[in-house]
Amino acid sequence: MEDNNAFEVLIIGGSYAGLSAALALGRSLRKVLIIDSGTPCNRQTPHAHNLITHDGKRPDEIRDLAKTQVAAYDTVQFYSGLATNASKIANGFEVHTASQQVFKAQKLVLATGVKDIMPDIEGFAACWGISVIHCPYCHGYEVRGEKTGIIGNGEFGFEFSKMILHWTKDLSLFTNGASTLKEEETQQLQAHGVNIIEKGIQQIEHEKGSLQNIVFQDGSRFPVKAVYAKTPFVQHTDIAVELGCEMTEEGYISVDQLQKTTTPGVFACGDSTTRFRSVAHAIAMGNIAGAMLNHELIMEAF
Repeated sequence: MEDNNAFEVLIIGGSYAGLSAALALGRSLRKVLIIDSGTPCNRQTPHAHNLITHDGKRPDEIRDLAKTQVAAYDTVQFYSGLATNASKIANGFEVHTASQQVFKAQKLVLATGVKDIMPDIEGFAACWGISVIHCPYCHGYEVRGEKTGIIGNGEFGFEFSKMILHWTKDLSLFTNGASTLKEEETQQLQAHGVNIIEKGIQQIEHEKGSLQNIVFQDGSRFPVKAVYAKTPFVQHTDIAVELGCEMTEEGYISVDQLQKTTTPGVFACGDSTTRFRSVAHAIAMGNIAGAMLNHELIMEAF
């Protein structure tokens, strides 16, 4: 009797990377299940950019279209829920969900993304992805030439300020406390017109996520249109670690150029594997993971 909970491939994560992998596998006639909890990291972001043919569309609009196209392949199924843990079994892997469902597959694709850790600054989380942004390639054009800030210090603050000066010359670096810039770095930034402010940040004033002012701990305000920031992160799930996948020093899942992890049979793609977080890159990694996984199954069966 056929096991309805057994698949050739389980994909954990149904955003851009996971759906891209599923498309390649569906077109390769593979029996696939996508397990998705529905919490993509860019769910607050109003528009996606730097994605050819979809530039300026809402992220959910792109995901919904992708899901519709993937669902057209009858070997691909969807499960709405949270994968909580996974383990190696005799003929592959077993994945458990929060609702006590158990699924099995020969191979796994981890497209689980990461969870950003917000700083203890009132208003920061509400503006994240809207006017507090992480990537000039994703959002810089929309705030080009505007009064812009960077929350950062030390090497990051220096290097990122140099980059953002390409998009705007009206730039302030908020070190959120005493500067840790080297003296020569401070001089270089000031020579290029960067305003360095060492006050502690108390709050980000905004209107429905649109930034209005940075409020400092001394009560003073500084108006800006947008702020760049780099947040720490954690993996959305510990499944990669449970399966023995090697992690990088930065906390990403280590993969090779074929999107293989160090655990045989486990592939990974998307934001959980790289600091270069963009929709286009996630889609490309998912496509590679799906194609290379299918090739691996073919070689193992031959």
